[in-house]
Amino acid sequence: MHVDDVLADAFESHRPRLRAVAYRMLGSLSEADDAVQETWLRLSRSDADAIENLGGWLTTVASRVCLNMLRARATRAEQPFPPHTPDPIVSRVDASDPEHEALLGDSVGLALLVVLDTLTPTERLAFVLHDIFAVPFGDVATILAVSEPAARQLASRARRRVGTAPMPDADPARQRAVVDAFFAASRRGDFAALLTLLDPDAVLRSDGGPDRVSLSRVLRGGRSIGEQAIMFAQGAPFAQPAIVNGAAGVVVARNGQALSVMGFVVRADAIAAIDVLADPVRLSRLDLSPWLG
Repeated sequence: MHVDDVLADAFESHRPRLRAVAYRMLGSLSEADDAVQETWLRLSRSDADAIENLGGWLTTVASRVCLNMLRARATRAEQPFPPHTPDPIVSRVDASDPEHEALLGDSVGLALLVVLDTLTPTERLAFVLHDIFAVPFGDVATILAVSEPAARQLASRARRRVGTAPMPDADPARQRAVVDAFFAASRRGDFAALLTLLDPDAVLRSDGGPDRVSLSRVLRGGRSIGEQAIMFAQGAPFAQPAIVNGAAGVVVARNGQALSVMGFVVRADAIAAIDVLADPVRLSRLDLSPWLG
């Protein structure tokens, strides 16, 4: 086998982990793929024989690429119109998807990614690498070019912020039952039933994209979200079950066109958060073919 093929095979064995790191760092599937591709290009131009720990080298390079992308994003004049929903990972309820499972690993719900978006680039890197991927703080410090105590402080600050993200119940069946009941109540126009299914402090974030600003909003409180569900009840019949970032969700599609992807956080048998992607441009980049037939 040619030496280039050996190097390419070695890289491919690390690709799932690198893509998982990049997705958590960037919250964007396309940007995560770009970061992984850039990592491969840097490896192909390097002296691979001098690399003692290929996995560690690749993680370091990919992390630095993501850090640069986050910093560039923070300084660009064109910022995403708030609220911004990270790219969802959408899977069928009745089928396992090894690629998605490798990408998600431990639960990385949309609500968590929303909180990660509020961190500084260095906080995000320190938290993702250490708390999610168990990279030692010494290595994190090297990547960030800071001292180890400084890296620990960055992760600690991020950890406090991340602790505010609602975590879903562990039982997928209970999650699905609550989400199904939510749409059934919406179809019936049963406001009282909706209130029993929504946490009083629930939050709905909807991202319609730059061309559909009217669909971008943040609603707080079960009553406000219930009223919204009644107003848009005509869309409820088109909601199809899906797994969104490892939790109960739906794809809303009509006449072969995806209208939105909705991810839910169900906690203690009540909906604590709903994240909606309704940007047609970003929806078109997702493989939603199972829901469009």
